Amino acid sequence: MAHIKTIAPEESDGRLSEVYDHLTETRGKIAEVHKIQSLNPEALMAHMELYMTIMFGKSPLKRYQREMLGVVTSAANRCEYCINHHLEALLAYWKDEEKARLLVRNRSEIDLSQTDQMLCDLAEKLTLNHNPDYSDDIVAFQKAGLDDRAILDAVQIIAYFNFVNRMVLGLGVEFSEEEMKGYRY
Repeated sequence: MAHIKTIAPEESDGRLSEVYDHLTETRGKIAEVHKIQSLNPEALMAHMELYMTIMFGKSPLKRYQREMLGVVTSAANRCEYCINHHLEALLAYWKDEEKARLLVRNRSEIDLSQTDQMLCDLAEKLTLNHNPDYSDDIVAFQKAGLDDRAILDAVQIIAYFNFVNRMVLGLGVEFSEEEMKGYRY
């Protein structure tokens, strides 16, 4: 159960009701991560605009790579809620449950491209803050053929998931199997 008060869709009015209607229309339903932000509808909308831009907007990164970054970041933070949500989204692209589960449990057992492996490594390094200087990682990405926009997008996604993971963990957002049904990925 959440550690703070939340407002359910049927109890919402005004701006929050508009935000919930928009989320239902665009995402298919309202997630617990949305409800936890119900006391501040404007921040919820700003959060969702950022999410939609970095996860669904134009980018040199493929959609599966963005979901993969979310899963690896969430796994490093031990955020089960976000791991489960974004594994489900990743499955829409990978269509391989075992591969997706191994991404969380033991990434070395799956055959990832060099770029995907580098992206996963960066997500884990940045999340766990292995080093205050990531210039070698950036140069390695550039040598591997990623342009600066792709690198920027990867870092923004990693930073976003660190933000959301901490909100979810700090405020007690809980995962349930029922929550997984009905989203548009």
